[in-house]
Amino acid sequence: MKLEFLGAAREVTGSKHLITTKHGTKILLDCGMYQGKGLETDAMNRDLGFDPKEVDYLILSHAHIDHSGLIPYIYKLGFNGTVLCTPATRDLCSIMLADAGRIQESDTHTFNKKRQSQGLPPVEPIYTLADAQACMSCFISVPYHKKFNIEGEVTVEFFDAGHILGSACVYLEIKEGRRIIKLGFTGDIGRYNKHILKDPEPFPQVDYLIMESTYGDRLHTTISNAEQELLMAVLDTCTKKRGKLIIPSFAIGRAQEIIYALDRLRNKQLLPDIDCFVDSPLSVNATNIMRLHPECFNDEIVEYMKSDPDPFGFDRLQYIQSVEASKALNVRNKACIIISASGMMEAGRVKHHLANNIENPKTTILCVGYCEPTTLGAKIMRGDKTVSIFGHQHEVRAELRRIESLSGHGDYSEMINYIGCQDKFRLKKIILVHGEAETQEHFRDTLHEAGYKRVDIPKRLDAIEL
Repeated sequence: MKLEFLGAAREVTGSKHLITTKHGTKILLDCGMYQGKGLETDAMNRDLGFDPKEVDYLILSHAHIDHSGLIPYIYKLGFNGTVLCTPATRDLCSIMLADAGRIQESDTHTFNKKRQSQGLPPVEPIYTLADAQACMSCFISVPYHKKFNIEGEVTVEFFDAGHILGSACVYLEIKEGRRIIKLGFTGDIGRYNKHILKDPEPFPQVDYLIMESTYGDRLHTTISNAEQELLMAVLDTCTKKRGKLIIPSFAIGRAQEIIYALDRLRNKQLLPDIDCFVDSPLSVNATNIMRLHPECFNDEIVEYMKSDPDPFGFDRLQYIQSVEASKALNVRNKACIIISASGMMEAGRVKHHLANNIENPKTTILCVGYCEPTTLGAKIMRGDKTVSIFGHQHEVRAELRRIESLSGHGDYSEMINYIGCQDKFRLKKIILVHGEAETQEHFRDTLHEAGYKRVDIPKRLDAIEL
């Protein structure tokens, strides 16, 4: 069996790993977009490293765009196989891929205006909204713990990874004659003791484990501190400074965690009487999908919903859909909270809110997640004095805050705890993906200290025989 690493190899985005079985069946694990590398990103996304027509199955760990975002592209190029994922992942992909298609069309339209002014020919978007909608016909939903058979030689089973709604660790049993190779792919590993989703669950013993490593060099603060940190940001910004608290947030998972935390604070009568806005159509749709999948909820929120049936809504919270209502927030002078995508501040409506408020010292920008080093979010949060937004330079005068404990990725201690279900002496190899190279090297050393001696860090286009 051959395993090729075509993305998220010594990188944090672009997850793609290709299995070719002894009988020639090709199974792609994830098909994610590279994100946050400027003009370089487009070329990286178009260069797949495989022929989509040859792929028989795509097994999707979860819906985040850096894991799912190129599915419409390979469909456009001739992929006619089957996409396997959990029901919640399929529902999220139906809105997230469509949103990505619209962004591709919009960005390309803007880019082509510049090319036209330079006398250059237009370029085509990687894919369109129509491509994103059409590719959904390939999806098949497979619930957690239900085995799915591929071609009589591979068995697939999903286990809850606790990262976002529907996220899964993929467990594969691959037959080669009398031999059975047991392969695990963690996707992204969630955190423990979260407020909404269940903890990452154990998975069966594997021979080889493809493992994420995003936060392989750090420890998060405890999740229980996040609500208090959020409240202090609200009080300091909205009550004391009478300014805007802008929270750039990933539309899936992080936005709902922030909303739920505000809902709890409101019910405790700790949240000041100010308006809160969720200004992201994708976040609005994702929140509605989350309401449809209580099977992913943990005991805490299930108990909470007995007294508050809607944990994602309260009297001063407004969900914004229209462009007009979003623009109105930019000229609003009253103190308020604005939750808006995207989390890395690279796209979406949050860029408009930043452009209009980043030079105001009354404003606070509260970062609640990971920002890839080359993104606008990373530049702002590392303290750059000026940043370019929509081609215009802006002085960063806003107050900057960060809540790292809301990360959807486990830290190195949580990731080691997660693989505690594995007998390290039966585990032949751990293969680290989805992390910056230096972070992965640190995590490899930590794994060695924990007794996991065989740890590899592949480069893009590396291939191994299992």
